[in-house]
Amino acid sequence: MNIDVQKMGRVAVLMGGTSAEREVSLMSGRGVLAALRSRGVDAHAFDPAERDMGELRREGFARCFITLHGRHGEDGTVQGALELLGIPYTGPGVLASAIAMDKVMTKRMWIAEGLPTPRYVCLTPEQQTHERLRAVPDTLGLPLIVKPPHEGSSIGVSKVNGYSDMQAAVALSARYEPEVLCEEFIEGEEVTCPVLGTGAEARALPVIRIEAPNGAYDYQNKYFTDEVKYHCPSGLPEAEEREIQRLVLASYRALGCRGWGRADLMIRASDRKPFLLEINTSPGMTGHSLVPMSARAAGLSYEDLCLLLLAGAALDSTAGTLAGGAQ
Repeated sequence: MNIDVQKMGRVAVLMGGTSAEREVSLMSGRGVLAALRSRGVDAHAFDPAERDMGELRREGFARCFITLHGRHGEDGTVQGALELLGIPYTGPGVLASAIAMDKVMTKRMWIAEGLPTPRYVCLTPEQQTHERLRAVPDTLGLPLIVKPPHEGSSIGVSKVNGYSDMQAAVALSARYEPEVLCEEFIEGEEVTCPVLGTGAEARALPVIRIEAPNGAYDYQNKYFTDEVKYHCPSGLPEAEEREIQRLVLASYRALGCRGWGRADLMIRASDRKPFLLEINTSPGMTGHSLVPMSARAAGLSYEDLCLLLLAGAALDSTAGTLAGGAQ
C-alpha cells in the first residue's frame, strides 16, 4: 500500500453529532484521529453538533473521515452537505447511506434482489394498537425482535418471548422513532463481515463470529464490557465463510455502497442458512469495534485501515476513482 499522505491535505474527522450513538461516535473519532496523526496526516476533530458544517470549507478542509454513527451522520444527510460543499468523504454516498440507515428499505431492496433476510412487520403509530400488537407474534412466531428502523448499536432493541412482552418492547422502540420494526428471530450464531472498496473492486474481509453472554449482544456488551468473545478466524467451515462473504458483497452492492461497510448476519442453527440483518455504512472504530479486528486478521493494521479509507474518500460524482494515490 503506497499512499501519499501529503496529497491528503487538511482532514476533518467528523465525530460526535446529535444521534443516540454520540458517545460511541466520539470514541470512534478519537481512535481514527490518533491513527491518522500517527501517519503524518494533518487531521483535526470536527463535531457537527457544536460547529456549522460551512466551517469545513472556510477552514480549508480537503476531505472528511466520517466517524458519525446513526442519524445526521450515517443516513445521507451529512453526505449531502459534503456533496454541496464539494468536500470528498469516506463511506457510501447520499442514496446508499439513506437506504442502509432505513432497515425496512434495506430489507425491501434485499428481498427484491433475492437475498435472505428475516421476515418482518413494520408498524406505523396508527397500527400500534393492542389488537395489532397481539397479531404480530402470530405472523412472525415467537420469540421475535422489536427495534427502531433507523437506530444502530442495538439501541431500543428488545427480544420478545411472549405476547405480554409486545407492548413494552414497542413502547421502548417508539421512544426513538414513531415507526417500529418487528422481525422474525433467527435462532443460531451471530456473525459480521466487513467490506472494503467500491464496485467490482470491493472485497469481503474475514468473517467474525460473535459469542455474547446469554446471547445478549446489546449496547452495553458491545462497547463497555469484555464479556463478549469474538472469533476471527471465525472457526466456521470454509464453505460457510465463503457463502457469508458472497452474500455480504451482494448485499453491499445491491444498496450501491462504496468505500466500506459491515453487514451483520445470523446463521440459523436448524439448517445453517445465513440471514442478512442490516448493513452499517459508518461502522464503529472503537477499541471494541469489529472492522479493525477483521482487518487485522487480513494483515491490515488499524492505522493502515484508517489511511486506506481516507485515501478512498470521494464525492458521488468521483466515487469510481480511488483518491490519494493508493496503489
